[in-house]
Amino acid sequence: MHDDRRLTEVRLDRFMRERIAPAVYARTTPLHLSSWEVPGEPVPVAEALRQEFLPQDHGAAWGKPWSTTWLRLQGEVPPDWGTEPGTAVEIVVDLGFTRETPGFQCEGIAWRPDGSIIKAISPLNQYVPLKLLGSGLAIDFYVEAAANPDVAQGWTFAATPYGDKSTAGSAPQYRLGRIVIAELNQAVWELQQDIWTLHGLMHQLPLEQPRRHQILRALEDMMDVVDPDDVGGTAAAGRAALEEVLRQPAYPSAHQLVATGHAHIDSAWLWPIRETIRKCARTFSNVVALMDDHPDFIFSCSSAQQLAWIKEYYPDLFRRIKEKVATGQFVPVGGMWVESDTNMPGGEAMARQFAEGKGFFLDEFGVDCQEAWLPDSFGYSAALPQIVKAAGSQWFLTQKISWNQVNRMPHHTFNWEGIDGTRLFTHFPPVDTYNSELSGRELAHAERNYRDHGRGNTSLVPFGHGDGGGGPTREMLAAAHRTANLEGSPKVRIGTPESFFRQARDEYRNLPVWVGEMYLELHRGTYTSQARTKKGNRRSEHLLREAELWCTTAAVRCAGSYEYPAAELKRLWRLVLLHQFHDILPGSSIAWVHQDAERNYAAIATDLEAIIATAAEALTGAGTTRLLLNAAPHARDGVAALGVAGPSGDADGVTVSRSNGSVVLDNGLIRARLDADGLLVSLRDHATGREAIAPGQFGNHLELHRDTPNEWDAWDIDEFYRRNVTTIREAQSLTVEQQPGAAVVVVERVAGKSPVTQRITLAAGSRSLAITTSVDWQEREKLLKLGFPLDVRADRSASETQFGHVYRPTHVNTSWEAAKFEICAHRWIHVGEPGYGVAIANSSTYGHDVTRNVRDDGGTTTTVRLSLLRAAKFPDPTADQGSHELTVTIRPGAGIAEAVEEGYLANLPARTVQGAHGVEPLFTVDNPALVIEAVKLAGDGSGDVIVRLYESLGERSAGSITAGFPVQGVVPVDLLERPVDAPGVTAMQEEARLELRPFQLVTLRFSR
Repeated sequence: MHDDRRLTEVRLDRFMRERIAPAVYARTTPLHLSSWEVPGEPVPVAEALRQEFLPQDHGAAWGKPWSTTWLRLQGEVPPDWGTEPGTAVEIVVDLGFTRETPGFQCEGIAWRPDGSIIKAISPLNQYVPLKLLGSGLAIDFYVEAAANPDVAQGWTFAATPYGDKSTAGSAPQYRLGRIVIAELNQAVWELQQDIWTLHGLMHQLPLEQPRRHQILRALEDMMDVVDPDDVGGTAAAGRAALEEVLRQPAYPSAHQLVATGHAHIDSAWLWPIRETIRKCARTFSNVVALMDDHPDFIFSCSSAQQLAWIKEYYPDLFRRIKEKVATGQFVPVGGMWVESDTNMPGGEAMARQFAEGKGFFLDEFGVDCQEAWLPDSFGYSAALPQIVKAAGSQWFLTQKISWNQVNRMPHHTFNWEGIDGTRLFTHFPPVDTYNSELSGRELAHAERNYRDHGRGNTSLVPFGHGDGGGGPTREMLAAAHRTANLEGSPKVRIGTPESFFRQARDEYRNLPVWVGEMYLELHRGTYTSQARTKKGNRRSEHLLREAELWCTTAAVRCAGSYEYPAAELKRLWRLVLLHQFHDILPGSSIAWVHQDAERNYAAIATDLEAIIATAAEALTGAGTTRLLLNAAPHARDGVAALGVAGPSGDADGVTVSRSNGSVVLDNGLIRARLDADGLLVSLRDHATGREAIAPGQFGNHLELHRDTPNEWDAWDIDEFYRRNVTTIREAQSLTVEQQPGAAVVVVERVAGKSPVTQRITLAAGSRSLAITTSVDWQEREKLLKLGFPLDVRADRSASETQFGHVYRPTHVNTSWEAAKFEICAHRWIHVGEPGYGVAIANSSTYGHDVTRNVRDDGGTTTTVRLSLLRAAKFPDPTADQGSHELTVTIRPGAGIAEAVEEGYLANLPARTVQGAHGVEPLFTVDNPALVIEAVKLAGDGSGDVIVRLYESLGERSAGSITAGFPVQGVVPVDLLERPVDAPGVTAMQEEARLELRPFQLVTLRFSR
């Protein structure tokens, strides 16, 4: 029996390959080709169609990396083709596809001579129906062929030059394949889909199950009745042989899958942003063409940015998309500007992802997305449930957690509880992919893998080629129709995500709860890779904070003489949000992407500095008085939070003493001692007198680790990196600079082959020691860490996240804790024991690790290390090479409140201007636990002022926020600035009384 099955399998494979597949297009005839090679970057269709096209040979080599070639296809359809029932004429275009995977190689768009888009050409979607070209038998259209190189190179993770246009070379990447007019035999194509579905199902059934043998025998019967010499003429008989097994209904208890069309398009990754724009056009043109033929087809599209590109660059396609949105087939989902990383963006940036994304969908389509849609981001911040709910959404979807290396999530449908107690209905599709083909293997896996049987029975399956785009195909729709009610298979229903969430919610009432972050046990290196991109993001976030604050203050204080730059601020915010996409900010894209990011961040900084300068000039007037603009939510140098005044300058100075090569810095608040190598051997705050550095150890400890992950170079740090480390202890030189108001110890070192300069600064009046590390990074596959062994027994660390912080154990009692050997923190991390703690803040670093051990003296050392730099070789073999400057501050005797304050101080450098007078803050808060995160004008142009604030300490906090300008009233609003009920908020005339739960986020609208 076993041999019988094996022989049938061999026969079927060959029968499909040699008989069925060739008979789909039984008759073909070649087209006449001509071409024009674009000399540089891609051009609009109108420009391309004006060019001179020269004769092009079939089978010719074409396409240097990242180039574009336009092909013109001309010919005449034989008059008898497509006239018989069940036949149609299509043009088949093979650009020389090297493998079946769409999105990671050459691809194209078909255009009509009038400049209107038709559909895309890709490895598994090579056809253009004649009916889409217009009436008649004459063929004349164009293909915009993109020679995108295969950067992945089979996922060997070998260094490749293809990610940088300047190193990618000029050798042709592809050779034109079959480009022909073809007659489609619909019966053969349908038979091909029948076989594919049944064959896939059969292999998922147990060997002993009768249903498996029934399918096997039906396939044998089909091969017997289909004449290999006349496949087209006997395909109907073959379908009839399979009809009975296809007609058998699914079991009543079968798992239900809601299949929604999808194309996860990475907004940049192994291709630059400019190519993503074309990938979106290719995918969406495919989708709307497919919808014309399949009214039941539904496509879920996330990322407002991608549709904004279509609106800008492909307006006719955008019009067609709007029509399909109106019919309910094209469904905007997610409500974010991009599918961003969620670990590293700051709180206000995450809020703006939803405000800009949902706002775009509402403005353009009238759609208020109810779900957050992040299938591929690298872990999920514990602050997300509150942010999603604050945006007016109620559901969350991800898939990436299936990539966990060690632990499996215990549920696929559950309530996710965030740091403030907000719960969010969450689904994690058990199909374990967001690129499903609806194959028998995938459907069976979804049913077997589903972890909530007996309580729920429905899951979601996003289907369509993704990552590099492409989307659903007609073959996938055929599979969906065949498995809608098929014995042995889950039941498949094409539907919207909303219909899934409502069905799942109704059937699964008593949901289990997952509390805290959804940490991805993989891709931990993304907290560190491409440090310049991360620095640009952090700086941009804080410049935007300053710009909006001072522009709003100027608009209120200088009404009539200052115009708020709303459009420019929106443009800059959207550019920053784009670069928070989950392969840009994490540092996992090709060199081209990060070069673009660095240029964009530089331009953003230039533009925002100009905006801030203009607002400051309007606010302070012309004069010579030195004024400090304090954009922080805490007082600084005697200047009130969010205000402008002359700095107090009354802090005591810094004393410097040297003995036996060591240096002692003391400003009356803290005292730091550095040994002859510039290592921090003592750090005390005078208030407690306690030593922060563990006895016999030293801080400012640079370590160089071997960093050779098993795979996914730029993405991963594997735990074994700790086994190979070089301590960078020796200093080449140490000098002391005495400056006005500060003392600086300058230490020169070498880490591997990389020169390192550290400037260790203690400023007058500062409660923290600052360490700025400048590195000319020349390493490959190395990880640079900066460590501080602290004399505290901390059983957990606190890391800042959006609008609060998250606690993580420092022990490894369970596999879940052990997996978190590298963690993400925003501006600060804190470790402490009852009554004493230490805060370490940073200017642009996200990767950290915290370990602890018991010393011989019985004390506990808790070591905090920051991951400063990496040197991955894939996908960017030159990642992070060159100059970097990273600043860390360490504050002894600090609690959480001091950590929060230190984080803002480290990221909002003192900004001084010359002017005539100071400026009172627009808002004051009478409890420092309530932190103002953003001040801006309302987006509707009304002139109302929006304030976003949060409870920062993780405890119940009460206080008032008071406006320093005349207002008509105040109301709580959501992130889209719509009125909402807000627990704990009592609105009054010019103030709001707040009684907030831990980490509660509140947005208020003050009407002028």
